[in-house]
Amino acid sequence: MRICFVSRRYWPAVSGMSAYAENLLRALAAAGHEVTLVSQYRGDRRGRAVYGGGPPPPERVPRGVRLVALESLGEQAVADGRPADFEADVAALCDTVAGLHARAPLDVLHAQYGYPPGLAALEASDRLGVPAVVSIQGGDGHWVGTCCATHRAAIRRVLRDAPALLIGSASFAAEVAARHRVPVERFTVVPGATDTELFRPRPGRRPGAVGNPPTLLYHGRIDARKGVLDLLEAVRLLLADGRRLRLLVSGTGPDLDRLTRRARRADLAGTVEVLGPTGYHDAPAVYRRGDVFVSPTWAEGFSNTILEAMACGLPVVSTGVVGVVDCVRDGVNGLLAPPRDPGALAAAVGRMLDDASLRRRLVRTALDQVRSRWSWPVAAGRIGAVYEEVRATWPAGGGPGRAPGGRSADLVVDPACRFRRDPHLL
Repeated sequence: MRICFVSRRYWPAVSGMSAYAENLLRALAAAGHEVTLVSQYRGDRRGRAVYGGGPPPPERVPRGVRLVALESLGEQAVADGRPADFEADVAALCDTVAGLHARAPLDVLHAQYGYPPGLAALEASDRLGVPAVVSIQGGDGHWVGTCCATHRAAIRRVLRDAPALLIGSASFAAEVAARHRVPVERFTVVPGATDTELFRPRPGRRPGAVGNPPTLLYHGRIDARKGVLDLLEAVRLLLADGRRLRLLVSGTGPDLDRLTRRARRADLAGTVEVLGPTGYHDAPAVYRRGDVFVSPTWAEGFSNTILEAMACGLPVVSTGVVGVVDCVRDGVNGLLAPPRDPGALAAAVGRMLDDASLRRRLVRTALDQVRSRWSWPVAAGRIGAVYEEVRATWPAGGGPGRAPGGRSADLVVDPACRFRRDPHLL
């Protein structure tokens, strides 16, 4: 099967979705598919500063996968003080896919993110008569469409018309369905996955063991919406209660400078170590430095970092929010606290640190589950089955059978949209 995978971010952009894409592409190529990766990237200084930018390095593209790097020139208009032109990027993506199809006909398009890549894949599907699969990610459901009428119309067209929609969790599917008024049956739930060969428990470490003092670990996007600033406050409360502990923070994102300044204040001085960006293949070494993984996120599509922590044998403390409750059950394979509540988060962390038998039980259960439910061979098999189904049900003439209209170029742009000013937050 010839598959064109269209992504909004790929390495060197530090993102859970970069890791997801790399693992899926490797699995598809290993299964014998001809795969082309079309990846957007930020080449401007402003874009590079947030996640890391520049074209994907060929050595990070799995063997057998063809790479087409496409600079997000429309999004980069913000570097010149203009609003981001997402519509130009959608058109560029669509034209790029059409060019690939003209040289070697494609069988399936798969877009990672509903917007902008999903809309581009849908428009390419209409133009070329090739079925499109769209993966709805966290930002698509939590932020896109809450910002302006333009993006609400765009994402709802994707949700309504894409031949197949993949989503990472049932709770996230329910939220997106309710917010955008589409039937929840439109979604096929394919949970997130992790590389259980790369992410493994530290040799010789007893499951659930903690150091003296114990080290809490946060690894992921440095963004207030991920709860990382709530974690700093929870640590301050634990220290004020007389506990000895350390916090290790790994990652990058829009609030890295804010977090670093806060960590240097007197009430946290000497407790918090900020590593900055960590490469995907360097992440296992970071997990091995932690004793308890803390993910105080406000919402997820599905959390790759939680799965990585589980696979590394770390006890997990997170929040009872969309996209987390599908993989973490309170008292079964982790502990959950309410979101945006540093006091409750501190209490959950304290409970985890104080109860060794609880930690060992949670770690054993989580390890068993991540290997049997959330490993890449399982996820890739489910996604491959969706490709086969969408091809089998695609009309014989190659047409989608939808009414024309609703193209990106036809949308009335709202220049006040917050993502036009800060597109990296999308």
